[in-house]
Amino acid sequence: MEKNTENSGQATECRFDILGIGNAIVDILAPVEPSFLKANDMVPGGMMLIDAPRAEELSRAIRREKEMGGGSAANTCVVASNMGARVAYLGKVADDATGRAFAADMQAAGVYFPSQPLKGKDAAQQPTASCLILVTPDGQRTMNTYLGACVAFGPDDVLPDVVTASKVTYMEGYLFDRPEAQAAFRRAAEIAHSAGRRVALSLSDAFCVDRHRDAFLDLVRGHVDILFANEMEILSLYQAREFDEALRHVSADTHFAVLTRSEKGSVIVQDQQQIAIDSVRTQVVDTTGAGDAYAAGFLAGWTSGRELAECGRLGSVAASEVISHYGARPLINMRQDMGF
Repeated sequence: MEKNTENSGQATECRFDILGIGNAIVDILAPVEPSFLKANDMVPGGMMLIDAPRAEELSRAIRREKEMGGGSAANTCVVASNMGARVAYLGKVADDATGRAFAADMQAAGVYFPSQPLKGKDAAQQPTASCLILVTPDGQRTMNTYLGACVAFGPDDVLPDVVTASKVTYMEGYLFDRPEAQAAFRRAAEIAHSAGRRVALSLSDAFCVDRHRDAFLDLVRGHVDILFANEMEILSLYQAREFDEALRHVSADTHFAVLTRSEKGSVIVQDQQQIAIDSVRTQVVDTTGAGDAYAAGFLAGWTSGRELAECGRLGSVAASEVISHYGARPLINMRQDMGF
């Protein structure tokens, strides 16, 4: 059984196990039929960036099932906190009702959220982001995201004292769009590595990878210690046709990668050694946040020194819980799954 030895060189105590950096978004979940996606030119299971008028148009056309704080890395942080990890989060909101609700939601989940919001005129021009998550009867989710205040996140929003106080800084690929955000990712990685901490990256979506493949490859090869990706994302990153082909590429490029494959489970790659992890069976209601939850369980285990196979199992447990109901946040306390 492979051991987790990644944290052995860190002599100083950390205030946080995990720091998430990503798009601070309020999720709006709504059930729809496949015909709705077709009529609105949406790719099932994909993610599309939309503007404010389009967000308003879609909002009027759907029946809201649930509304809650969201964003990929934010979801990971909430799930990890639920499992007993000490967690912080950095992301940009506006000083509006939605932004204040997002901050309160993070606080209620036990996540430290010190980011300063946009205020005044800036907040009026760029309100807090929202994501319309359309869920078809098979549980698949199709996302339409209005980024709003998220696009204002830049290097100055990376708080060095929080990064250096965290065992691992986990960054979401959805944020990796504007040059300012890309600079923020590199700044966070530099600060973390200077302090002897680790950096993790989620590719988030093949849509993101297609837009910034070269920049992602540079980040993966030079700045990231742990790469998280699902099968579609890793195929896109290496423009591979088969998973095994992508697996060979990522094994050569990275020291440590965690690749999820839905019902096929996941594969942990460390120093070109592979560990296969089974998925946990459950009734699939809504796949929103499955990858986010897996990363949460894995990192909660990894930062507490668990064996890699156990980290993978915890990731599968967390993912199975969130896909069994609407929404990307757990409905139960999963701390017992961590053995705390």
